[in-house]
Amino acid sequence: MSNKILGNYGESLAKQYLQNQGYRILEENFRNKLGEIDLIVQDGKMICFVEVKTRNSLDQGQPYEAINSWKIRKLSQMATFYLKHQYHTLEIPARFDVISIVQDKPNPPKIQHIKNAFDSVY
Repeated sequence: MSNKILGNYGESLAKQYLQNQGYRILEENFRNKLGEIDLIVQDGKMICFVEVKTRNSLDQGQPYEAINSWKIRKLSQMATFYLKHQYHTLEIPARFDVISIVQDKPNPPKIQHIKNAFDSVY
């Protein structure tokens, strides 16, 4: 399975998982010149910026371990942009979540939801 297909599959699983948990999907694959946020969801009054990482084995470690300081900085910048343009303020409760998925066939996927995975870095 190619990385793109695996990534799309993981994002689809993450979206379904979050909806089943009662989250409201606001945006999928939100893009601008800074990059992309996989999912933007609402959990009550909280806006959650969700990074989805999917792997088909643990040979290279847990999927969430692929999120480095550069990616955190980019996600923070994108979240700031989104809040300023959608809500015209940064005074909205927000957090960064990670959905880490391991799809080791023929086993069912293992989904780990890490809430408030990291703080914003501007």
